[in-house]
Amino acid sequence: MNKMLCLCLTLGGFSACSQPEAVDVRLNQVGYYPRQEKVAVVDGGRVDRFTVVDVATGTEVFSGTPAYTAFNSWSPKERTVLDFSGLQTPGKYLLKIDGGEAEFEVKDGALSPLADAALKSFYYQRTGMPIEAQYAGMWSRPAGHPDTHVMIHPSAAGPVRKAGDIISSPKGWYDAGDYNKYIVNSGYSIGLMQAVYRLFPDYFAKQDINIPESGNRTPDLLDEMHYNLSWMLTMQDPADGGVYHKLTTPSFEAFIKPTECKQQRYVVQKSVTAALDFAASLAQASQLFVAYEEDYPGFARQALEAARRAYDWAVTHPDALYKQEELNRQYDPDVSTGAYGDRSARDEFFWAASELYYVTGDRKYRDKAVECAPDAYSAPSWGSTSPLGCFVWLLPARKLDEADRAFADRLESLLLAYADQSVKGADQSAFHAPYGDEERDFFWGCLSEQGANQATSLVYAYLLSGNKDYLANAYRNMDYILGRNATGYCYVTGFGSKSPMHPHHRLSAADDVAEPLPGFLVGGPNAGQQDGAAYPSSLPDESYADEVNSYASNEIAINWSAGLVALSSALDALSGQL
Repeated sequence: MNKMLCLCLTLGGFSACSQPEAVDVRLNQVGYYPRQEKVAVVDGGRVDRFTVVDVATGTEVFSGTPAYTAFNSWSPKERTVLDFSGLQTPGKYLLKIDGGEAEFEVKDGALSPLADAALKSFYYQRTGMPIEAQYAGMWSRPAGHPDTHVMIHPSAAGPVRKAGDIISSPKGWYDAGDYNKYIVNSGYSIGLMQAVYRLFPDYFAKQDINIPESGNRTPDLLDEMHYNLSWMLTMQDPADGGVYHKLTTPSFEAFIKPTECKQQRYVVQKSVTAALDFAASLAQASQLFVAYEEDYPGFARQALEAARRAYDWAVTHPDALYKQEELNRQYDPDVSTGAYGDRSARDEFFWAASELYYVTGDRKYRDKAVECAPDAYSAPSWGSTSPLGCFVWLLPARKLDEADRAFADRLESLLLAYADQSVKGADQSAFHAPYGDEERDFFWGCLSEQGANQATSLVYAYLLSGNKDYLANAYRNMDYILGRNATGYCYVTGFGSKSPMHPHHRLSAADDVAEPLPGFLVGGPNAGQQDGAAYPSSLPDESYADEVNSYASNEIAINWSAGLVALSSALDALSGQL
């Protein structure tokens, strides 16, 4: 048994004593598919042998020795990697080592409940309607923020609407832990989820997450997208096609229930990035909703028309970037909520033009897409939307002419180069995954923006190339998110044996229910620790605090939820190819 020297407090002072070292086993706490690679990591100690026991019978069904040990250059901890991939029989098991153990499950559809819950989390975020017990159980609540009396902020005044005018802008999702609604993040989040829907429409057609629209002819994912897209349409100035950047209170509300909020809500400044994210996601939706005219009559046509107008506005206002500090110097009231600012709209132009070209075939959009194409691939995020444009060009079933094929091939080479670099050395890393092996992997929102979205990018690379190493590494990143990591947390609320209980989420904190709303991916370890919370460690991959005031590591957000929806759904859909 491993030992450590510890100091024991006695009446006379300190004396040396030996006691067993605490050994932590880190693994996927949600479940493995039968044919999936199965790996656990022993955190902070070597082991000589491990066994796996069937929980139901107590019978030993697998045993082995460690595959390898590894360090990270920025952490003093040694990690020991255990591989039990040979165990493929469905069941509940206990992995045992000298000094520790952990339970896990092998089953078909392992990620299906997670994929359902991740999508259902958007229902809980809906504004302007009651969240009913038949859909939400103990998390039901009255309608909050109807947004039928929203004021035009002076920065948003246009050719017809003037400062102080009142408009109606209902529906949509609360953006994150706060109660505001933001076009940039909404457009990006919808764009990522609809991109994965395009890959696996049959998978989503079978999904039933128990929302009010379940049972109609439209897949639940598109039903949920429609609830927010309907709000987005109200954010377009009918006079010129520009799109307001956000609908917000001047400052964040306290941690109170939506029905207790009293601040006036405003639409704020039209921006080029809002217009382009709006145009891209609505153009995308216009193509997807054509088949569901019976449930949403006229929506596909309305969405495409709105997308064209927003794009045209962006072309004539290419420098209308949202700069909140400058806005506050010019107008009252000051606005201090999420900025979603940007330094360039080049990536948004590429995405919007790519979507509109795919839907319309108009060559002007193709020309703009080629002009704004990226020079390298990176994982998608709200601030880097060019990967969503790449996904349009790289749809596996898309038919392209010779020129377009050459352009798409160039984008594919960028993605595959990224995939190759991402998986390099992953099978010998401390947590046996592409994500989490570099100090730079731990930043605000890293679990989604780097961990999940890197893995979704690997899914695209697999579908294009057939290289199963890319797919295997996508599952590895999910294992990291679900518990095989430095903190031992399954980072999704309501899942796993150790998950966040106190997310920075006003709905969860104010609802008088002990358990947080389920299905939300928290931001994750953040070496910046910008919130002043009591972090248990200064190590980058342990810089996580399950505290409600830790907005830098423990907030939820629709863009992070979108990353979880995209990855969990894709991996569940592809589980038959393992």
